[in-house]
Amino acid sequence: MTTVVEIENLSKRFVIRKEKSLKERVVNFGRSRRFREDFWALRDVDLAISSGSTIGLIGPNGSGKSTLLKMIGGILQPDTGTVRLRGRLAALLELGAGFHPDLTGRENVYLNASILGLTREETNRYFDGIVEFSGIERFIDTQVKFYSSGMYVRLAFAVAVHVDPDILLVDEVLAVGDEPFQRKCLDRIRTFQAEGRTIVLVTHGLDQVAEFCDRAVVLEQGSVVVDGTPRDALRTLRSDFEEERVAAQERARELAGQSAAPPARFTGVSVRSESGAVADAGGGPTLQAGEGLHVAMEIEAERPMDGCTIEVGVTSALGTTVTSTSTSLLDSPLPRLEGTRRFAFYLRSLPLVPDDYNVRVTLRDALGTELHHVPVAAQFAVEGRATSLGFLATETDFVVL
Repeated sequence: MTTVVEIENLSKRFVIRKEKSLKERVVNFGRSRRFREDFWALRDVDLAISSGSTIGLIGPNGSGKSTLLKMIGGILQPDTGTVRLRGRLAALLELGAGFHPDLTGRENVYLNASILGLTREETNRYFDGIVEFSGIERFIDTQVKFYSSGMYVRLAFAVAVHVDPDILLVDEVLAVGDEPFQRKCLDRIRTFQAEGRTIVLVTHGLDQVAEFCDRAVVLEQGSVVVDGTPRDALRTLRSDFEEERVAAQERARELAGQSAAPPARFTGVSVRSESGAVADAGGGPTLQAGEGLHVAMEIEAERPMDGCTIEVGVTSALGTTVTSTSTSLLDSPLPRLEGTRRFAFYLRSLPLVPDDYNVRVTLRDALGTELHHVPVAAQFAVEGRATSLGFLATETDFVVL
């Protein structure tokens, strides 16, 4: 495959100034660096993106995703390193970028299209399609400063996808549109994929990464920590999010004068299949579609606790919830937790498609406050021949009438 985006040793630095006013900045001008701090948004990033691929850039807020996309789009220049592109590029980097608020929607279509490289004749040819796609025909001759955020993104996306780009850069803007427009945009992205276009997508919608991307890159503090399949990338990112969440809970307990450790917690979780299969070298038992799963757990309480509930769920390898239940939903109140107690759930039937799955467990107190949450307490796999997509293994017959 041809490499259409080549990034080598890319770094970008911003200066954070600590002065609170113009007077302080003037007084401190030329003094020591005590009043300024260097922030490296990107550090030594190397990436090569092949034609026809769809790559997701993911990571926590402030990790450098949008900065990297702006560097690819040529909006920001690197402090070190290079970005090389091959082909026509269209970018949706932020809401209303390239629009002038005092111009009408019609005038901004021509302005934005020219910025993206279209001639006036090409824009004339695409104009009706752009307006129809945006769905804002009634307001096309209204100044865009009166547009809602959704109308902004509709018109911007409509222009970008009619530029006939070889490379499309998308930065989170799809989250602004309403659901029908989001479906229309995602359908257009699928069309681009089928046509062999290259798409670089920044999003916090991790399910979109799993659905659309064939590769994902995790950025943290300006550096690439994972570059691989969406499954590997999302697993790493969700694990990092969980560690941050647990650390935040512990800090909140310490600030409240409580012990960092919860008063009750899971000390062990094990699973076995209905037929008795237990963990194997792959990390868990293997089930047939429709087979039941036995989930056993041990809970240790530092003090007597009444009214607690246990939740157990099955998630996909990417962390999406497939099914979940709890002692309250089952109308099975827990006895008092004191010392070490053991419990079990028997999920009698799991008609799942062949894939890898995780078991998630959560313990809550009588007020519903989370005491302990284990997102990957155990693992199992389902084997067999896949005859459907999604999670549910349906038995389907097809006949010609």
